[in-house]
Amino acid sequence: MSDVKTKHAQKITTNLWFDDQAEEAAQFYTAVFKNAKVESISRYGKEGREIHGKAEGTAMTVAFRLEGQSFVALNGGPQFKFTPAISFIVNCTSKEEVDELWASLSEGGTVLMPLDTYPFSERYGWTQDQYGLSWQLILSNPEGDESPKFTPSLMFVGNNCGKSEEAINDYLSIFKDARMGNVFHYTADQKPDIEGTVMYADFALEEQWFAAMDSAGEHHFTFNEAISFIVNCATQEEVDHYWSKLSEGGDEKAQVCGWLKDKYGVSWQIIPSVLSKLISDPDPAKSQNVMKVMLQMKKLDINALQQAHEQG
Repeated sequence: MSDVKTKHAQKITTNLWFDDQAEEAAQFYTAVFKNAKVESISRYGKEGREIHGKAEGTAMTVAFRLEGQSFVALNGGPQFKFTPAISFIVNCTSKEEVDELWASLSEGGTVLMPLDTYPFSERYGWTQDQYGLSWQLILSNPEGDESPKFTPSLMFVGNNCGKSEEAINDYLSIFKDARMGNVFHYTADQKPDIEGTVMYADFALEEQWFAAMDSAGEHHFTFNEAISFIVNCATQEEVDHYWSKLSEGGDEKAQVCGWLKDKYGVSWQIIPSVLSKLISDPDPAKSQNVMKVMLQMKKLDINALQQAHEQG
């Protein structure tokens, strides 16, 4: 993995979909990890009640930060549940850190790979926490390249198995600041996995590191909207670019309010950076009018959103 840089404005932010536990979960994660805090909470208004079904004033999104990395928790309803198709690799600097995080994150959850010594790490475990979110805790090699604290890991299974390298190359071509890290392939003796497919790879998009792997085992899950990646766009030109490229070959039925599914089933939100300011305006007429107009869109239109704000 190449050098890791930190930017003040995170281009890609991970969004976590909850039914109604976003505040509770954000408080839990900021208590488990160090250098962590809840940064802001936005609340549902009257607009869109027939779509989101949430009472006015209840939490809509909770922005929080863990070890310098931004996340958003969304109260979206019961439609989507976390699966191990997307998990978070947590790079730890000591066995004690691995064990402490394991104790907190595995409590009330489901162990996917026991905490133990493996060929690739002296201390590693994979668990789903009490909310169903998956974490891979690993003791990193201190003599290796600097690693980010959190790396979203995409597992390509079922009909997607064997497509991870293609997907990585697609993402590298779409994002302007993108680079490849390591890639390791399965060998012939690693059945049921297919020789030549990706055992592990990592890559960076706009300074956000991701990992990817193929798995030919029997899995009863795949990507869904429970985890999506928000691409924060400064201009309409950026919105148009990412929407066009990421939605190509994807599921048109999943396109709503800036959300899309790409051709691999991974969910993205293409969001103008100005949107948060418009929908958090202290004037409820302005913010609610922006929300009303946004709920009628697929790809977001900055000019139309700003006009709705002015007319509110």
